[in-house]
Amino acid sequence: MAFRLIQAAEHRWRLVNAPHLVALVRAGAAFKDGKLVERPNDQAPEASTPSPTATSDELSAAA
Repeated sequence: MAFRLIQAAEHRWRLVNAPHLVALVRAGAAFKDGKLVERPNDQAPEASTPSPTATSDELSAAA
C-alpha cells in the first residue's frame, strides 16, 4: 500500500528548475524574487564604532 501511495505522489512532484543553485540554498544564501542577494541588508558591514569600554589612558586621566 505504501508503494502505491509513493507512486501516486511521484506524479505531483516537481523537478528542481535550477539544480546548480541547490548548493547555495543549502549553504544559506539569500534570494529575493528569485534573484541571489549578494549582500542582504542585515549582513551589511557596519561602520566601525568605538567600543564602550574605557581605555587605560582615559582611566589614568580620570584618576
